[in-house]
Amino acid sequence: MTPYRIVLADDHAMFRQGIKNILETVEDLEVVGEASDGLMLLDLLRQGTPDLVILDISMPHLRGLEATREIKMISADVKVLILTMHKDKDYVYSALSAGAEGYLLKEDADTELFAAIEKIRDNGCYISPLLSGEFAFDMVQASHKGEMSSLSDPLTTREREVLKLIAEGISNKEIADLLFISIRTVENHRANIMRKLNIKQTANLVKYALNKGYILSTK
Repeated sequence: MTPYRIVLADDHAMFRQGIKNILETVEDLEVVGEASDGLMLLDLLRQGTPDLVILDISMPHLRGLEATREIKMISADVKVLILTMHKDKDYVYSALSAGAEGYLLKEDADTELFAAIEKIRDNGCYISPLLSGEFAFDMVQASHKGEMSSLSDPLTTREREVLKLIAEGISNKEIADLLFISIRTVENHRANIMRKLNIKQTANLVKYALNKGYILSTK
C-alpha cells in the first residue's frame, strides 16, 4: 500500500515529535516533512506536495488559517487538518472557510487523531467531538435563517481573500507577495471591493470583514 504522506507544522518541536511518534505507529502513514512556521511550511510544499498537512493556527510569520489558503493555492489536492488548542467555534468556521478539511483540538489528539485522518482520507470533513455538536446546531440555525454569508456576499472568492488581508492591516505589497499577484492587481481588487460594497474608507472595510466573520478581531 502506498503510504499516506503527511507534513506537520507547529512551532513547538516537542509537540511535533509527539505527533510524529503517534503517526509512525501506523504502517501506511508517513511523515515526510516538518515546519516550525507558516512560511517554512509553504517553502516545503513548493518542493513537493504531501497528501495531508497537519498544522496549528498559532504559528510565527504566517498563521495557520492564512497558510491554509496558501496551501490550497499551491495544490487544491492537499488536505488540511487544523490541530489546535483554540475551542472558539469562530475558529472552526474560519478554518473551514479557508479550505481546511478538519479541525481537531489538541486535547483530543490522543484519542481522535487517527479518526480525523481516516475521515479526511476518505474525502470527509472532521470536527472534534467537543465542538461538532455546537457547530452542527449553528449551521442548521443559519440555514433556516438564511444567514450564510455566501448567499448575500457579492464578492468573489479572490476578493474575499484580499478583503480579509486588507482588514488585517496588511499592505498592498505584502498582499501581492502572499497571493503571488501584482500590486496593480491588488489595487484593482481593492477598488472593485469598495465599489461593490459601496464603501469609501478602509475602516468600513474592516467593519464589513468583522461582520462577515472573515476576521475574528482587529487585535
